[in-house]
Formats: sequence, structure tokens, C-alpha cells
Amino acid sequence: MSEDFYPKLLEATAPARARLQGLPVVLDALQGRISLAEYQHFLRCAYHHVRHTVPLLMACGASLPERLQWLRPAIAEYIEEEIGHEAWIADDLAASGADQAALLALPLPQPVELMLAYVYDRIARHNPVSFFGMVLVLEGTSIALATRAAQALQQSLNLPKRAFRYLLSHGELDQSHMGFYEGLMNRLDCAEDRAAVIHAANMIYPLYGAVLADARMPVDVARAA
Repeated sequence: MSEDFYPKLLEATAPARARLQGLPVVLDALQGRISLAEYQHFLRCAYHHVRHTVPLLMACGASLPERLQWLRPAIAEYIEEEIGHEAWIADDLAASGADQAALLALPLPQPVELMLAYVYDRIARHNPVSFFGMVLVLEGTSIALATRAAQALQQSLNLPKRAFRYLLSHGELDQSHMGFYEGLMNRLDCAEDRAAVIHAANMIYPLYGAVLADARMPVDVARAA
């Protein structure tokens, strides 16, 4: 296959992407209509899925078939870049005034657990490049929404800029990442691999949408303890 895959990937996932970006919780975040408790719960959810990024990358790299060995250096680069990002989110929680330790000690939010379980399963039992469907969803969504949401919420919640390191940094970082990602996707020349990425992305968009929507149901830490 000589034709670039990345444009086809964007086209094949456009409806799912539009549905996620049209969710009420997303539109409200862009307008600053999210409460402090909801923002803190969003950070809690983000902490748990972000801390699995490196283990997922390692699982993907370990499972690559011979035809995809060229991806391993790229995965190593991703790992080096992603290590420790969950600490940024923990810092954001503390800067927002949350009881960081108590929030992060709570059980994994169900939508996060379901999304992670799906990606681990696709890597282990189907095709490891399915992981790159998750990359498209999370990094693409970050580019489109993170910086705008952070600016709106900082103003509406009257929080310091240091409470938004995760959103602000990822909005910037993921713009540079996507050029790298596009190059990798364009090197996928097997129909099976391309189909796996498209399928995973179309599944993960609604799963991540459920994660974002769960921010609207913040946990009462005192009751959950």
C-alpha cells in the first residue's frame, strides 16, 4: 500500500470524533461551566489512565510481530517522553486545593477501567498497533480542546495556572507529537494493521467520552473513604 494512511484514518474516525467533541461536558468545559469538584474528578480520572500509558506502550512493543519491528524505536521514544506525566496531574490536584492523597486512593473510576481494559485486550489478543487508536483519540482530543478548556476553567474557577499543568502542557506537547504520529501511521502498509487502528479509535472515542462525562459525577471523598 503506497497511499498515505493518516488522512484515511482521520476520515474513518471523523464521526466518532465529532460526537465526542459535541458532548455536553466538553462544550461546558470550553465555556468554563465546570465546577471545581468536577474538574478535580476529571484530574482523578486522567491520573489513572495516564499512569497506564507507559505500561501500555511496553505491552505494545513486546507484542509487535516481525513486520512491525521498525515501530520499536518509536515506542521507546514515546516511553521516554511519557514517563512521569501522572505526577503533573497529582500536582494539579494539590494546586486546585483537593485532598490529593484521598482522591487518588479511591478505586479506579469505572469508565477509566473499561477503557484501559479494552486497550490492553486489543494489544494482547488482537493486534498490538490497536494502541495507536488510543493515541489518536487522546492526543487528538488534547490538541483540539485542552488549552482552550484550561484557559476557560482557570478564569471561571479562579485557580492558579499551576493547577492546569496537565491540560496546558499536553495541549502544547501533543501538537508536536501528532506530526511524529502521522509519520508512523503513514508507514503502516498492511491492511490488517490499518484496520486495527481505525477500529480501536472508533471504539475508544465513546469510551473516552464516558470518561469525560464521568467528571460530572464527582465522588464525595468523605463518604467513599
